[in-house]
Parts: sequence; C-alpha cells; structure tokens
Amino acid sequence: MLFLEGLRRTSGPALFYTTLAFIALAMFGGALPGEFAARSIPLPRLAYYLVWDSSAILGIAIKIIATVVVVYVFFGQVLLKAGGSTFFTGIAMALMGKYRGGPAKIAIVGSSLFGSISGNIVSNVMTVGTVTIEACASTGGQITPPVMGIAAFIMAEFLQVPFYEVALAAVIPALLFYVALFIQVDLEAARSKILPMPKEEIPRLGRVLREGWYFLLPLVALVYALFGLNYEPEMAGLVATAIVLVLGVVFPFQGKRIGFRDLYAMLRDAGTSVLDLFMLGAAAGIMIGALNYSGVGFTLTLVLILLAGGSLVALLVLSAIANIILGLGLPTVGVYIVLATLVAPALVKMGIAPMAAHMFIMYYGCLSMISPPVAIAAFVAANLAGADPNRTGWVAMAFGWTLFVIPFLFVFSGTLLLKGDPLSIAVDLSLAVVGVWFISAAMMGYAARPLGFAARVCHGVTGLCLFMPANAFGAGRWINAAGAGLAVAMFVREKAVRRRAVAAEG
Repeated sequence: MLFLEGLRRTSGPALFYTTLAFIALAMFGGALPGEFAARSIPLPRLAYYLVWDSSAILGIAIKIIATVVVVYVFFGQVLLKAGGSTFFTGIAMALMGKYRGGPAKIAIVGSSLFGSISGNIVSNVMTVGTVTIEACASTGGQITPPVMGIAAFIMAEFLQVPFYEVALAAVIPALLFYVALFIQVDLEAARSKILPMPKEEIPRLGRVLREGWYFLLPLVALVYALFGLNYEPEMAGLVATAIVLVLGVVFPFQGKRIGFRDLYAMLRDAGTSVLDLFMLGAAAGIMIGALNYSGVGFTLTLVLILLAGGSLVALLVLSAIANIILGLGLPTVGVYIVLATLVAPALVKMGIAPMAAHMFIMYYGCLSMISPPVAIAAFVAANLAGADPNRTGWVAMAFGWTLFVIPFLFVFSGTLLLKGDPLSIAVDLSLAVVGVWFISAAMMGYAARPLGFAARVCHGVTGLCLFMPANAFGAGRWINAAGAGLAVAMFVREKAVRRRAVAAEG
C-alpha cells in the first residue's frame, strides 16, 4: 500500500490505476473469457510473490535503474550544473543561427546533442532551455546513442547482449529521424519565409568552443569506454561523470567553477529525479510479475498471434496499436517492459530477429510522448512556449512521422540496424536520406515552391520507393530504381519550369 501511494504521488494517477488494473488481472485471471483465461491468484499469495520474487518488483527494471540509470541521471545533473547545456545550445546557435528557420534548427541540434546524453525526453525539453521547445526533437533523446534512454539499457538485459550492440543498432534510425526533422523545419522556414537570427545574437563558434571545449572530452571518453573498451554502461557513465567533475573544477565556464554547493545541488537534484524512476521500475515489476505468475502474459501472447491470423504485418500493426494504447498511461520504459514480455516473443516466433522485434517495441513506446491525447513532452514544450498543448501534440506527431514508419522497415530489413554487408547498408542509408526529403516535402506541401495535390502525391510515392530497404521485399531494388527514376523526372521537370519562368520574366 505504501508503494502504491508513493507511485500515485510521484507518477500521477494514470500509472497508479494502470498498476492496479494489472494486479486485478492477476487476481481474476481465471474469470477471463475464452482464450484469455489464465488462473486467479489470491491477493496474499500475489503480494508475497510481487514483493520477493526476482522477476517482480525486485526484477530487471529496478536492477537497471539502481545500477545504471542513477549514474546517468547524476551525469546529466553534473553536466547541467557545470554549464554543458549552455555550451551545447551555444554550439547549436553558432552553427544554425545564420540559416533560415534558425531558432527551430537550433532546437533540433541542441536537443540532439543534449538528448543523446540525458536520454530523458522531458528533462531534455526542460534543461536545454527556452530555445529548445520542440518536443519532437527532444523525443529523439531516447533513441539516440550513445546513452539513449532507460528502455535501451533494459533491452540489452532482455536480449542478453552488450549495451553497445543496442546503441549501434540505433544509429541509422536516429540519424534518419533527425534528418527528417531538420528537412521539415527547413522547408517550413522556406514556405513561411522565416528569416535567420539577427547577426548580433549569433555567437561565434570559435568563442563558444574556447569557452567550453572541454565538455567534449567526457563525451569522447563515454563513447570510447562503451564502444572501444567495452565497459559496462554504469562504469562508462562513472568515468564520464568523474571527468566532468574534474574539468568543472579546473576550468571555469563563463567565469564559474564547480564548488561544494554545486556538488550538493547535483546530488540533491539527481536524488529527487530518480525517485519517480524507482517508483516506475517497481510498477513495471508488478505488471510483469502479475502477468507471469497468473499466466495472463502467455495467454495474451497466444491471443495476439491468433488475432493476427498468421500475418506478420497484422501482428506488427496490433503491436503498434497496443504500444500506443499502453503509452496513454505508461512512460516509455513501462510500455517497453510490458510489450517486451507480451509481444516480443510472438514477433520472434514469426521469424523477426530479436533485436528488430525489441527495437520495434521501444520505438512505438516513445510515440506516447508526442501522441495526443497524452503527449507529455509536447505538453511540457507547449507550456514553455505558451502554445496550445493539443495543437503542439498534433504538430509534433506530424513532424515525427519517421518514428511511425522506420520500425516497420527495419523489421523487414536489417540494414537499417547496421546488419548486413557495408555496401548494402551504405546504399540503403543514402537512398533513405533522399527518400526522407521527398516524403517530408510531400507532408509539408513545399519543395522548391508550393506543391499541389498531385505533386505532393508524386513526392510521397517517390520518397516511399527510395526509403524502402532493398531486402524488405523481393523486388526491393526495383522499387528503389522506380523511385530514382521518378526523382530524376521531377528534377528535370522542375528545371524546365524554372527555365520557363526565367524566360517569361526576361
């Protein structure tokens, strides 16, 4: 009871009631109809199991949070207090401020830099500052190496693989996500004639680097420790944290060094930040324990397969819908753990590679952060910007279209997860980037000029043909060739239109 009350206070009523629903499911599993029927567990026996069994509250989620997540939360607080978020925002402003749509591009670059370290969507929106109000860009933190989010660490435990394998598999999907976001922002800026930032407000890159160049060292150390030395994630995080602390004491950032008061504030803020994470981990353990002990998890997996009728595409669609529905009440890690238990085994049984199956689930778990009606990251961003929360959620959802599409593609083709020969990976990545541009133009209704309905359809079809990995279907390369042909035809037509326009003006 004390835990449930703590969960209600730290995580809100949605997760509290969802946890109660899973407990009730275990207590009355035998009363479920037909194929769903499992067994009913008396409350005293269920409570004993949930508290003491290593697959329940004291399970994988609490283990990861206590040993890994705490380290990276502290690392993020140290980096924040030392001035790291200001430094990364400064780099983003120096690089992107002079281009059209500068503020939005600054948001994307700043969020990708800080989000790849923090791995937390809401803290990414909040800590990078008022410049970063793009919830969609912040959502990418959970899928962007090297740190990613809690779910990625738990995924490594589920798959029994080193964390760096999960991080490597996430490189291309994260790259395509930010490329698509950047292209859409650029096209929106061109369509709306959004000017660059005033020159006097844009810091010089050299000055920014001189002030905080040493913030790059812990990131280099973190990547080298994870991928070069094959350190465990928690050890790599401790090394990076120690480097930030030492550098923050030795080098003043904008005239300020880290002091004892700052260290106290870091420990305090990190401690309060992980309170809700521990509650979340325990809640996830209750859900998994309730499903396993009652057998409901096994029956639900079988029912999913039966509902899909042996169709892999149908099973993927059902899994995506389940992710989004659960995401209305659960954070990403909770969604991932539940679906990794219920759905991932079914996907693997139907021939999907385990890494692809779990990545599919994690990606769709992230969508709850930008999908109305409960789009937490979008609502936080809207509050900072003084915008309408629901409209912000729908816009973020539209800008994050790649999160809906990419998981279906890497399920059918391993090249997008860096599986396969280097040439195939390079070709598929190059075509995908071009395809992303065409699809983004179709969605924005603008390329070099405003697009009519027919032109938008042509751009969308071209983009999908190019975006499709060759191994996804039997005729994959022919589909790519058709897309390339359409792209060349549209390019030639656009050149002819411009030539006629120039001749008419002359």
